[in-house]
Amino acid sequence: MPDTRPPAATAAIPDRHGQNLYATDDELQRLLALYLPAPLLAHLQLHLHRLGALAGGRLDTLAATADQNPPTLSLRSRTGQDEQRIAKHPAYVEMERLALAEFGLGAMSHREETLGWRGKMPPAVKYALTFLFVQAEFGLCCPVSMTDSLTRTLRKFGSPELVARFLPRLTSLDFDELAQGAMFMTEQAAGSDIAATETRAWQDEAGQWRLSGDKWFCSNPDADFAMVLARADGAPAGMKGVSLFLLPRRLPDGALNHYRIVRLKNKLGTRSMASGEIRLDGAIAHLVGEAGRGFVQMADMVNNSRLSNGVRAAGLMRRAVAEAEFIARERRAFGRTLAQMPLMQRQLDKLRVPAEQARTMAFQTARTLERSDGGDAQAYALLRILTPLIKFRACRDARQVTGDAMEVRGGCGYIEEWSDPRLVRDAHLGSIWEGTSNIVALDVLRAIRREGSLPVLRAHVDGLLTEAGHALAPAFAQALRSAMDRACALAETATRDGGDVLARQAASALYHCTSATAMAWEAVRTGSADRLRWAQLALLHRVLPRDPLAPDALPAGWQATPATAPAPAVQTPA
Repeated sequence: MPDTRPPAATAAIPDRHGQNLYATDDELQRLLALYLPAPLLAHLQLHLHRLGALAGGRLDTLAATADQNPPTLSLRSRTGQDEQRIAKHPAYVEMERLALAEFGLGAMSHREETLGWRGKMPPAVKYALTFLFVQAEFGLCCPVSMTDSLTRTLRKFGSPELVARFLPRLTSLDFDELAQGAMFMTEQAAGSDIAATETRAWQDEAGQWRLSGDKWFCSNPDADFAMVLARADGAPAGMKGVSLFLLPRRLPDGALNHYRIVRLKNKLGTRSMASGEIRLDGAIAHLVGEAGRGFVQMADMVNNSRLSNGVRAAGLMRRAVAEAEFIARERRAFGRTLAQMPLMQRQLDKLRVPAEQARTMAFQTARTLERSDGGDAQAYALLRILTPLIKFRACRDARQVTGDAMEVRGGCGYIEEWSDPRLVRDAHLGSIWEGTSNIVALDVLRAIRREGSLPVLRAHVDGLLTEAGHALAPAFAQALRSAMDRACALAETATRDGGDVLARQAASALYHCTSATAMAWEAVRTGSADRLRWAQLALLHRVLPRDPLAPDALPAGWQATPATAPAPAVQTPA
């Protein structure tokens, strides 16, 4: 009788699960040595390796489980009490514990001790850890970012009494005590037009502020605290009538505050994390800062969240590219590995370039945030343009990079058992939340007009190029300088009357020129020949004009390696 059993598989599908995402990322290790003080980096090594191992193994498994088991909303208890309770899968709750308690990602920037290190952590630490964490789980990083941003806004604008009352829970690392944050800003009719906010605020006979109205898209809707925009009775129309309020989930007696979670959203991505609609019905809230300046104060929270969005997009791209690189190394076809095939080598470079641009811009912006928070006025103007630049471009790039990387795995990449579909779905969030691409590109122009950010950005890029210039081929250095000249000229044109139509083009040009120069600077400081090549490819393929009908290659005059560069420096001023 013939054997009708199917033949056994000759080789298992390459599976990267279980790798340490920090130990296998040489570029991240080089960059951290550049951007962090050596004693701090030495202290963090244990934590970076631990999180890298978690992200490549257990955390990745938890994320896949939570993605397949999204949260659910129950409106009443079994005894008939009105509760609006969100049930989260145990896998998601464990990820909350890891992110918020064990690694302190939501509180780190507001504590004097985290991960055994005494003193303030520079923002680069938080974003490096987030960069690793998000490679496994994207959805939870939104509540983590909002908790961090809400705490920052409360500390910056809240009264001393308000800060003293609520800050301890927001900065706690005790999982049973710590509080999570959210921001309830979006209304169905208003959208990005904050001036059209309709949610009403008034003071009752006891002097307490009360809020009523509908908030249409609220992520982490059962958060312990939320920042909410509302218009006080008698306030003027438009932006000047909008104030900022801190909304607690529970009242001092433990009862739920007077608002309802009406329903949860059925989203394309970030399925692990709840997003819902909120109906405020006389909810008790606390005025934050000065009445009528709500948008200005909320903008600080939004900008902090936008930077986090850019960092998370960079993390998604890194995960997607690393998966594609692993498959290309391990998969054999036609007698060779995929990585040995010239066309695949080219395709991998097309994925690496935007991923590495985003990583560079994340570190550049984190360092600028540290200087700005230290009182450097020039750094603030630089931060105001770097933040929308990374939010705009990195989030858009992530959509294409994750999709193209999925193709490298082939048919398996389309199957939900693998990470690729989740990365693709989650990548579409960044370009929508905290401002769509149009809104954020226009914010680049606003930073130029209101903050004088363009000459500050130009001086920053010039400084990087001057410092790196001796180790770069003169032709490449000149190409970088000339491209930045043209990008700045385009941005200036965009800021004139009728120039808004150029906002996206100008923002992309500034991002590509800034990141290419910064990557070249990093290459010189770290001795990374790969990073120099990616900087050259970023300029060649994303900025300069090319003939689509002609073969393309790096200009011969650009060829140089940073082999003679000085040894890597720590926190070199730019």
